[in-house]
Amino acid sequence: MAESTPTVILSRMQSTLKSLGVPAPMEESRNAFPVLISTIISLRTRDAVTRTVSRQVLQKAPDIDAMISIDTAELEQLLRPAGFYRQKAGQMKRIATILKNDFGGRVPDDMGSLLSLPGVGRKTANFVMGMVFGVPSICVDVHVHRISNRLGLVDTRSPEETESALQKLFRETEWTGINHIMVRFGQKICRPAKPLCNECPLHDQCPSGIE
Repeated sequence: MAESTPTVILSRMQSTLKSLGVPAPMEESRNAFPVLISTIISLRTRDAVTRTVSRQVLQKAPDIDAMISIDTAELEQLLRPAGFYRQKAGQMKRIATILKNDFGGRVPDDMGSLLSLPGVGRKTANFVMGMVFGVPSICVDVHVHRISNRLGLVDTRSPEETESALQKLFRETEWTGINHIMVRFGQKICRPAKPLCNECPLHDQCPSGIE
């Protein structure tokens, strides 16, 4: 088969997910603070755990003032299943205080300000900007980095390099959707170990494909 363009490759991934009945990513909230908190919880945490812990944390601390007020020990206990719970609790408390004191009680909508917050890296900032504010952004997590390199779309060593390379391959209107598609594709098909290459629609042109 002739080599596909990056856009066609992404479309074939999405079509496969639909045929397998894989649901679209949940969009429980476009409120910036809950999305920011949930994304911090998700770092180095499995998706199922992230959903459960995020729901419990946001029931107790749904907004900036509640996050400032919640007892640190209680927050740590809620975060415990997600791992790095002390670190994440401290970051969340500091973020809430900074947002209240320095940003008028609002989550900022620009990369520089988001990156100034404790524990917020480009992955988190890009996710918030794309999900909440509609700013074209490529959130590069382990799935996006792995799949992009496996398919030969990019040849990169770091998420930052991957983000830059993908920006050159895809139209801005496609940027935010890359994460939504590749994350689910990476969970179901192009797994870190034992990828299901025989079920992959891109097996015929994947340089990393396993026979």
